[in-house]
Amino acid sequence: MSLLRTAVPSDVPAILGMIQDLAVYEKEPDAVKNTVEMLDASLFGDNPQVFANVVDSPNAGEPIVAFALWFLNYSTWEGTHGIHLEDLYVRPEARGGGYGKILLRELAKIAVERGYARVEWSVLDWNEPSINFYKSLGAEAMDGWSVFRLDGAELNAFGAASVEITA
Repeated sequence: MSLLRTAVPSDVPAILGMIQDLAVYEKEPDAVKNTVEMLDASLFGDNPQVFANVVDSPNAGEPIVAFALWFLNYSTWEGTHGIHLEDLYVRPEARGGGYGKILLRELAKIAVERGYARVEWSVLDWNEPSINFYKSLGAEAMDGWSVFRLDGAELNAFGAASVEITA
């Protein structure tokens, strides 16, 4: 039996628990607003736009030990999709067992099989263990690029404002 598989609805509570654990690790323990119902709808609703792969524990009856949550992006230059890895998480007690590598290899395999141009993700600057792991796989940092985000009150204000074309 393979430990790697596509997530199923019964995995949602465990995935959400690991998302919350990841938020604690990333020093944002109160940032997760997601719920079991929201995550279930995103992954398994009528038209899912988010996907997840999981790794089962090698010990029967124990919860999954790792997950990758991802969605498609699009490269206008390449003219094809890519995969954006939103979260990759391995439970602390399972780290070093190759589970993160298995998940990333699966995403690479999906990208290659479907003709996608790339697999991309973000990593916090201070997260040296993850940065070193990604580099060991051959991944490269995208120097010269910065991630921008518009959210919260600023998103609401900007989205509610009218825009005038002056040309």
